[in-house]
Amino acid sequence: MPTPAPPEPTVEALREALTQVLDPEVGVNIVDLGLVYDIRLSDGRLEVDLTMTTPSCPMGSMIAGEAHDVLAAQLPAGTAIEVRLVWDPPWEPAMMSAQAREHFGW
Repeated sequence: MPTPAPPEPTVEALREALTQVLDPEVGVNIVDLGLVYDIRLSDGRLEVDLTMTTPSCPMGSMIAGEAHDVLAAQLPAGTAIEVRLVWDPPWEPAMMSAQAREHFGW
């Protein structure tokens, strides 16, 4: 008898999973940095909008790839995943969590 597929994770669970992805330049996860703008999950498709602290960030594609891999590990096989880098609105330090601001001493 085949094992039933695990339930689809919630958006909140996916956001929590993204805390595993660190910005290697500062050592803080992308959720606390405020880089995760939106997570949409429906009908077997996941779309995530990420930004970087600056469009010239050399780590953008690496961080997006790592986010994709972390999310894929949370989802049923065959789920379409699209992680997009977006620049509107521009990131600003006020988007960071209190914990991240404390990390930087702000």
